[in-house]
Amino acid sequence: MELEVDLLIVGAGPTGLFAAYYAGFRDLSVALVDALPEAGGQITAMYPEKMIFDVAGFPAVRGRELVTALVQQADQWQPTYLLGRQARTLSTVDGPAGGGRLEVGLADGGVVRAGAVLITAGIGEFRPRPLPAGDGWLDRGMVHFVPKLNVHTGQDVVVVGGGDSAFDWALALHPIAASVTLVHRRATFRAHPPTVRQVRELGVEIITDAEVLELRGDEGLTEVELGLKGGDRKVLPAQAVVAALGFTADLGPIESWGLELDHRAVLVDTTMRTARDRVYAAGDVAHYPGKVKLIATGFGEAATAVNNIAVLLNPEAHLFPGHSSNAT
Repeated sequence: MELEVDLLIVGAGPTGLFAAYYAGFRDLSVALVDALPEAGGQITAMYPEKMIFDVAGFPAVRGRELVTALVQQADQWQPTYLLGRQARTLSTVDGPAGGGRLEVGLADGGVVRAGAVLITAGIGEFRPRPLPAGDGWLDRGMVHFVPKLNVHTGQDVVVVGGGDSAFDWALALHPIAASVTLVHRRATFRAHPPTVRQVRELGVEIITDAEVLELRGDEGLTEVELGLKGGDRKVLPAQAVVAALGFTADLGPIESWGLELDHRAVLVDTTMRTARDRVYAAGDVAHYPGKVKLIATGFGEAATAVNNIAVLLNPEAHLFPGHSSNAT
C-alpha cells in the first residue's frame, strides 16, 4: 500500500481525531495511523464506559460517546484510517520531486508520504501487565480491557487489580453481570477513594490479600482459584476474568525518529513543531514548560499544530483561518 496525503496523523486518539477534523477544515487531505484496531486511543482500549468530566461543553460524557462524536466530526472530511497498523520509520524524501516531504513506513510494509506529520500518540504504545496465572487464557476467558460490556451480560466476572481501572470495570459490569468479584493482592487500593466506596456500597464482593493461582475450564473458563492470606484457598465461579493490573508504555519506534525527547514525551515549541522539520506533536505526547495533560489541552494544541502546518504547506495561507461558525 502506498498513500499520498498532505498530513499524516500518528495516533487516532481524541487529539488525533480532532486534528483530522481541523485539517479537513483547512482543506488538507489527511490519514490517521494507529497500532490499535479502533479509533479512540487509550479511551477506547482502557475505559470506554468511564465518565469523563473535564471536556468543555459536557458536564459528563462517556468515553465511548466522546470518541463516537469525534469520529463523526472528523468524518465530515473523509480522512483515511489506517488502524491496526504501526508507524515504524520516518525519512525525508530526497530530490526535487520529494520537495522535503516525509515518508512513513508501516510495520506491514505500507508507505505513507505526507507534506507534514503530526504525532498525537498519547502515552505511546501501552502493554498490559500480565497476570501470571492467566498464561494461555488471553481472549479465552481472560481480558485486560472491556471494549464492549454486553459481552459479559449474565456472566460471573472476576476483576483482578486495585487501581482505578479495576474499580471502574467493577462499577460498569455490576449492572449486567450475574456477579462481580474484585480480587486484590493487598489490603489497600490505589483507586480513587470515592470510587472504592461506591463499589463497596453496591455490594460487590472484594477479596483482599489474595492472588489468582489458577484459571480452569475444559472448553472455556469456568472457575478461578485464589490463594488467600494464611495459606487458605478459595474457588470462584467465573466465565470471565478482567486482569486490570496496569500497563507499561513507551513511544516505540517514534523514539528513533530524531526528535528531542524528555521523559517519554516529545519537546515542541509554541507552534507545536518538534526538533525535526515538518514534524509536529500535540496532546499528551507533546511537552513544553507548564504543560497540563488534559484532553481539552490536546484539542487546543491540535488546532495550533494544524494551522501552522497549513501555512507550512502553503505559505500564502493565513495562520488564522477564521471561525468555523462563519463557514458556509
